[in-house]
Amino acid sequence: MDSVDLRGIRIYPASEPEELIDFAVARKGILVAVNAEKMAKATPELKSLINDNIGYCDGSGVVIAARQAGAMNARKIAGCELWLEIIRRKYTDSTFYIVGGRPDVFAATVKRLGEDFPGIRIVGARDGYFKTDDERMALIDDIAEKRPDFVFVAMGSPKQEFLMADMLKRHKAVYQGLGGSFDVYTGRAKRAPKWWIEHNAEFMYRLLCQPSRIKRDWVRIRFAWWLLFKKF
Repeated sequence: MDSVDLRGIRIYPASEPEELIDFAVARKGILVAVNAEKMAKATPELKSLINDNIGYCDGSGVVIAARQAGAMNARKIAGCELWLEIIRRKYTDSTFYIVGGRPDVFAATVKRLGEDFPGIRIVGARDGYFKTDDERMALIDDIAEKRPDFVFVAMGSPKQEFLMADMLKRHKAVYQGLGGSFDVYTGRAKRAPKWWIEHNAEFMYRLLCQPSRIKRDWVRIRFAWWLLFKKF
């Protein structure tokens, strides 16, 4: 799959989740969801991490930018759906490691995965609350020892990306950062209704439900300016 460069960030503009999954399985590395906020706030360190791995279009604005850059088949692939599609396709012959979330959310996630995917092999799991560097290293050591095929980390960005980068140094696998996806999966948080998603207005729905998000959503104005004047 050919990549496109968007303001110094390499994006792989997959046309279907299956294409992205096959690419990740063949290459190994970290699947990084890229949206307008992440592009606007990316530090040089985060840009380097994304460019060394597999950035994909997780927001409609990034899809538009990718198409402006010539990737006309680019499609939005929501990270909160992608990880479940990976499991759906691979759980009968692969192993998984689950990291992240509050203890109650983490436990509910592991329980539901066992119910939704009978026979799934989760070789390791723990919540996302590390108190010491020793705990962090113990987690990385455990992943290196158990060698899962897929590792899902739900701890928020960019913390989860830098943790996965350290994991990847010890064990080659497919990693994906999930942010708050465990909350969605277990029903503790809800995505926007289908209409908002289909009309690329999911962020507006979240803003209406949580007006305090305006402090972080201002970056979308900057991103819209880039799109309007084709600054990619």
